[in-house]
Amino acid sequence: MPTTLIAIDQGTTSTRAIAFDAALRPLASAQKELRQIYPGPGEVEHDPEEIWTAVVETVRAVMAQAQITANDVAGIGITNQRETTIIWDRETGKPIHNAIVWQDRRTAEYCESLQRAGHESGIASKTGLLLDPYFSASKIAWLLDRLDGARAAAENGKLAFGTIDCFLLWRLTGGKKHLTDATNAARTLLFDIGKAEWDDDLCHLFGVPSRILPGVRDCAGAFGETAPDLFGAPIRVLGIAGDQQAATVGQGCFAPGMMKSTYGTGCFALLNTGLERIASRNRLLTTIAYQLDGKRTYALEGAIFIAGAAVQWLRDGLKLIAASSEVGSLAQRADPAEEVYLVPAFVGLGAPYWDARTRGAIFGLTRNSGRAELARAALEAVAYQTRDLLEAMHADWPASKGSATVLRVDGGMTASDLTMQFLADILASPVDRPVVMETTALGAAYLAGRAAGVCPDLDGFAKQWRLDRRFEPHMDADVRERKYAGWRQAVQRTLTIPG
Repeated sequence: MPTTLIAIDQGTTSTRAIAFDAALRPLASAQKELRQIYPGPGEVEHDPEEIWTAVVETVRAVMAQAQITANDVAGIGITNQRETTIIWDRETGKPIHNAIVWQDRRTAEYCESLQRAGHESGIASKTGLLLDPYFSASKIAWLLDRLDGARAAAENGKLAFGTIDCFLLWRLTGGKKHLTDATNAARTLLFDIGKAEWDDDLCHLFGVPSRILPGVRDCAGAFGETAPDLFGAPIRVLGIAGDQQAATVGQGCFAPGMMKSTYGTGCFALLNTGLERIASRNRLLTTIAYQLDGKRTYALEGAIFIAGAAVQWLRDGLKLIAASSEVGSLAQRADPAEEVYLVPAFVGLGAPYWDARTRGAIFGLTRNSGRAELARAALEAVAYQTRDLLEAMHADWPASKGSATVLRVDGGMTASDLTMQFLADILASPVDRPVVMETTALGAAYLAGRAAGVCPDLDGFAKQWRLDRRFEPHMDADVRERKYAGWRQAVQRTLTIPG
């Protein structure tokens, strides 16, 4: 019986494949950076063909490294950047346009017009989401309305829509399967998360023909088989989950009240609320954490659009560092007396502000401010934004309901001890970093392994979680609150929507 599992982790800045054994220990890994395309201010695109090529190459690479064949692989799990939107021709499989990335703001005015018309509360009651360009529906409408012949082709059933997972599944199966999972469907503004089905009224509101939408499945189950010519023989695709939900699974956050925060391009914190859908009073999102055996587990989510991307900006935009790994040592050289705040609203601000039009700003500069102070401000912004999210979460899900006092973290930025210590200090609560920091891929692999019958149930998997290091808060309370007050003041100065 094959026992090896392969996770495809298609993220915003890179594409990765990781092979795991049946005990979910990494065997091999391959990664390719993804080119970012900026057609205009606030606009972000990816080349779907570049993504597809990278997926095939990285999967083949890990198979070669691990010295396995397709016959050794029990299943593939896919996890992906969510909300990013692709529409393709069903006959040729070719995208009609570049993928419009979740960070893209080009539909801000369209979303604002729907808000002014009073649609947001009705949308939120069904989807758990807010009216924002972040989600897929307005991106679909833009593509259908701006590209010649696209709307007519969609209405005639000639086009297919999908988030990245769906597009990859279509390509992997040779165009045989047009499916997604509940966690990705829940990020489109078209999916009723209570009924777990596409909503006709929402499709009509956004002008999205239902014929272009994929079927929706549990996160673990049979999604199809890869075409034989891709990897030497067919491999079953057995798991799909959006990246933040996959990380929630990978962190073993299965009990209501458990929280995780993932630090990649952006930062996304999820609080498991169990079978209960919590309607946020603090502009958080209500979403599906995972769906297994037809049963949905819900979560409150806070989304920060820019986290690690700020470090990428220091590297590529300002040329302050040659490699992202240099940011920590540079930040450590910052003058403690300097209090510089970077509000990284390069593509607007997410939760709890949801201001699509605001843009980034730097406050507190003096003649002594330099590279080190900007590096530290970029890292500290991650912690300040996380506190914004967690304060909103605790208000919606108070300690009396079992909110966790410990935050589990993962993603590339968690390798920085400096950043994680500052995070614990600003939150005034412990931060736990696991042994396996790539928990997004781990979650995808587990979902595939669960469906393949080679991995344990949720409780058994949760017991395998291992702590690498706990960061305890040490900052003086007065210093903590003064620093956070400075952050809140900086944010208020950037907002276009009165805060």
